[in-house]
Amino acid sequence: MEKTVLIAIIVLVLNIPFGYWRQGTRKFSLAWFLAVHLPVPLVATLRIKSGLGWHWNSFPVLVAAYFLGQFIGGRIRRRRDAG
Repeated sequence: MEKTVLIAIIVLVLNIPFGYWRQGTRKFSLAWFLAVHLPVPLVATLRIKSGLGWHWNSFPVLVAAYFLGQFIGGRIRRRRDAG
């Protein structure tokens, strides 16, 4: 479980800049699509290299970390643009 938590933290942090980028793009544009999907191969590679593999119990944790990172990055962008 410790490995799952560590990988989840890395996934969350990895997705913050992509969420930041995504927030500044038009929804469903090429840039938006790339901001959402470019981290996927990185996360998959991280899972494989860490030895975590594809265990079902890790999916909810890592998916939540993925979307939370995207959300936090977007939130940072919105706050910066509003201020």
